[in-house]
Order: sequence, then structure tokens, then C-alpha cells
Amino acid sequence: MRRLILFRHAKAEPADGSGDHGRRLVESGRADAARMGRWLAENDLRPDATLCSTAARARATWELASEAFASAPEVRFEEGIYGASPGSLLALTRSAGDEVGTLAIVGHNPGLAQFVEMLATKDSRVASQEHVEALPTAGVAVLELSDGGWSATAFGGARLDRIVTPKTLGEGGE
Repeated sequence: MRRLILFRHAKAEPADGSGDHGRRLVESGRADAARMGRWLAENDLRPDATLCSTAARARATWELASEAFASAPEVRFEEGIYGASPGSLLALTRSAGDEVGTLAIVGHNPGLAQFVEMLATKDSRVASQEHVEALPTAGVAVLELSDGGWSATAFGGARLDRIVTPKTLGEGGE
């Protein structure tokens, strides 16, 4: 079984006209990113590889989250994750090597939330529907895929295992 972890960046400062790509995390976002990293580590969800948006808030989210692991997972920064459509995210997922058992993608809405909705089977989405539609900041969706290899990943071909947010963990969560 392969696992896909979709991780939305944590809460960032508002846009100030200097460009969306450079927005940094606010203090509560930094705390939420670290908390979600600890949750991933505590639940044995260390990715073998991570694809991360080049936006400052996504990079900082992953940097803080990955501190929870005994050894930092391999990370590759992908400019194409910023503003990515579900189709683009599917193509990135399909490009993962077969040696990767657990893949994480750190990115942005609306693309990540739409990707969860399109990738997960309808039955597995029902229990977490409210979170699938929004995937709040620092939200993590964990999906399970068959062992057909990443190149065989298809919409409707994954089971949504869970969606976890700082709020559902009882800490932070703006």
C-alpha cells in the first residue's frame, strides 16, 4: 500500500502588495506547522519523499513540520505546486519513483482540496466532507492507494484515511 499525504501550508500573513509568493507564516501558523509535524511523526507518517511548493509559506510549513522526524525526509521544491490544478498535482504524484512508499505534497488551496476530493473514492470522503471542501490551513489529508505504482494513480482511485487539522487536534487552528 502506498500513502499520499497532502499538507496545506499553515496560516500566513495577509497579502500586502509585495507579492503572494513571499508571504510568511504568522506565529500561530508556525506553531500549527510544528504541531502537525509532530502529529505526522507520532502516527508513523514520515514521508519517503516530499514535493513542496516554492512559496515561502509552504517552505516554512515543511521546514517546521519536518523537524519532528529523527531524520529529515527528502524534499524537492516544485514551482508548479503553487496554483496547481488537480490535474497538475496528479501528474506530480504519478512522477514519484516506485521506491517511494509514502509521498507528501505541501501546497495550496484550492488545488489541494480539489485534489483530495477528486482522488478519493466517494465512499471514503463522506465522513470528512466538511474538511475535504475547505482543507484549512495546516490541514493534512492522508490517502491510501493500491500497490499499482505511482504512475497508475488515478482520480477516484484512493481511499481517504483521514483529515487532521490543528483544530481537530485541539490546539491552534485559525
